[in-house]
Amino acid sequence: MNLRSMTERKISTEVAASETHLQLLRLLEANPALSQRELAQELGISVGKINYCVNALLAKGWIKARNFKNSRNKLAYAYLLTPSGIERKAALTVNFLRRKIEEYQRLHQEIAQLRAEAGPDAALEEAADASPVGTIPKRRSTDQSAGRAK
Repeated sequence: MNLRSMTERKISTEVAASETHLQLLRLLEANPALSQRELAQELGISVGKINYCVNALLAKGWIKARNFKNSRNKLAYAYLLTPSGIERKAALTVNFLRRKIEEYQRLHQEIAQLRAEAGPDAALEEAADASPVGTIPKRRSTDQSAGRAK
């Protein structure tokens, strides 16, 4: 394995971890009383991976765990986002959105190229026009100082 592929693999792993952390932070913000088993089911990953991620978020100070009694008379945890966790969630959301917009734009370009290569096929054009991929939403610039869209 060369240095480039090792670097690409590391970046890919970091992106996947940040997306998992974002999904986990979003779930915990919406429902802090979810158990690790319930979190695992919601995200479609193993309980072991959830445990690892929850412990990582606790160690980073992005969440804190509080004890509470649940309805089954057992002691359980509520995972609460800390102020730094809320900030990090916002940053992860912005990065995730940026990656998805870039992916969307690449797909849009690829679709346009494929349409050009396929030639004028009315059935293909009609199906594409019905697709949500037919247009790219316009980006709105924001006034950073005022925090409002222009």
